Amino acid sequence: MRILLVEDAALIGSGLQEGLRRKGFAADWIQSGDAAALALRTTPYGLVLLDLGLPGEDGLTLLARLRQRNDDTPVIIITARDAVADRVAGLDGGADDYMVKPFALDELLARMRVVRRREGGRSRTTLQVGPLRLDPAQHRAWLREAEVLMTTREFALLHELMHDPEVVVSREQLEERLYGWNEEVESNTIQVHIHNLRRKLGAQAIRTIRGVGYQMGEIG
Repeated sequence: MRILLVEDAALIGSGLQEGLRRKGFAADWIQSGDAAALALRTTPYGLVLLDLGLPGEDGLTLLARLRQRNDDTPVIIITARDAVADRVAGLDGGADDYMVKPFALDELLARMRVVRRREGGRSRTTLQVGPLRLDPAQHRAWLREAEVLMTTREFALLHELMHDPEVVVSREQLEERLYGWNEEVESNTIQVHIHNLRRKLGAQAIRTIRGVGYQMGEIG
């Protein structure tokens, strides 16, 4: 999943970006509200982590503009403002969650998983397609009873496909979701990951829809 991190504090922003990348997320870090507004108009994101006190357009104004144009991208506010009135304003303004700094990365990741489950209309903590089960919290996957070992990128790609197994996802969409601005992506990178996953899960596990993209198939 590709994330927009909007945080003006350099120490917090760099630490969060690195922590998210280590967990397999593509994280674009922006330090002002104005730059974030432009990014949200031009780049699709799976989730936004939004500070409130920003240079330029403040976080609540940015959130309001996002919702006014019917953009339902999930937003988690991350801020030092801990007053009840601030929490109410953020949640009533359209945020999906509100976290007060400082917080542990593991808690943030858990909140992100909850938001994404809610977005997909699911209550289960794991994803399952046939005999294949994926646990985002543990970053592990099993084919029947056997654990499937995979790289961080392979896991992230499989997660994207299993999130909506009936949906066909294009190569370009997968690249947008898995890689950030500063990461170079070779033209065959996605195909290589798909090949490796098929080798581990079965040749029919991921279907190629010619001219369109990829979709979960029959798990061997």
